[in-house]
Amino acid sequence: MSNFDPNYAVQRGVRTDRTAAEIDQGLRSYMIAVYNYMAIGVALTGVAAWFAFQAAGGSAIQVTPRGIAGLTDFGRLLFSMPGMIGMLIATFGLVLFISFRIDKLQPTTALGLFLVYAALLGVMLSSIFIQYTGTSITRVFFISAASFGALSLYGYTTQRDLSAFGSFLVMGLIGLIVAMIVNMFWQNGMMAFIISIVGVLIFAGLTAWDTQKIKEMYDANEDGTITARKAVMGALTLYLDFINLFLFLLRLVGDRR
Repeated sequence: MSNFDPNYAVQRGVRTDRTAAEIDQGLRSYMIAVYNYMAIGVALTGVAAWFAFQAAGGSAIQVTPRGIAGLTDFGRLLFSMPGMIGMLIATFGLVLFISFRIDKLQPTTALGLFLVYAALLGVMLSSIFIQYTGTSITRVFFISAASFGALSLYGYTTQRDLSAFGSFLVMGLIGLIVAMIVNMFWQNGMMAFIISIVGVLIFAGLTAWDTQKIKEMYDANEDGTITARKAVMGALTLYLDFINLFLFLLRLVGDRR
């Protein structure tokens, strides 16, 4: 339960147990909204990725020593260097816009932008259907979902303060990004393997830390608009944790085509 001062209720003649129960209910509703928005985003990403893959050529796509064959015009545009750079800029710009403008946006607008971002990211990630088998993508998705659920539950229920642990994870994330950029040019298989393992560990830890942080963001004294904005931002945070956990696990244990 979020921090609650029983003296606040006593001083105003309100029964402490009833007020605490109301705060518990408010916190549950807030967290349910966070998880619902996040789940919708993940589902939208999956659907968008699948339809983009089908539009790009679907089962006709073949990976050959000379490159990718069987692409449609849309597929050639999407998987071209300009297309991938354009999608990267669009998704990165949109997530930054949501993050920095969340206090100014209406909750419905913020949620709409989050869903647009989830759909665009799905289109960008449709390339995983070219790189990995459908069976392994499904298997890794359910492994990721089970792991995410357990880690998020731990973050929600633990009495341990994870803030110091979170600071360490953020520094690790920065190092991970640097290592990934270096390996884009180096193309070292062992380094890629190590990056995948470290990525899984970092986003596993971030899932628990972010869940605790999102829970602590709840304030029963704030109006519904502010709480709704926080729910959207919390959903975006956990969505990114899940997607990255899934992608690193896929690189680690996925079966390539």
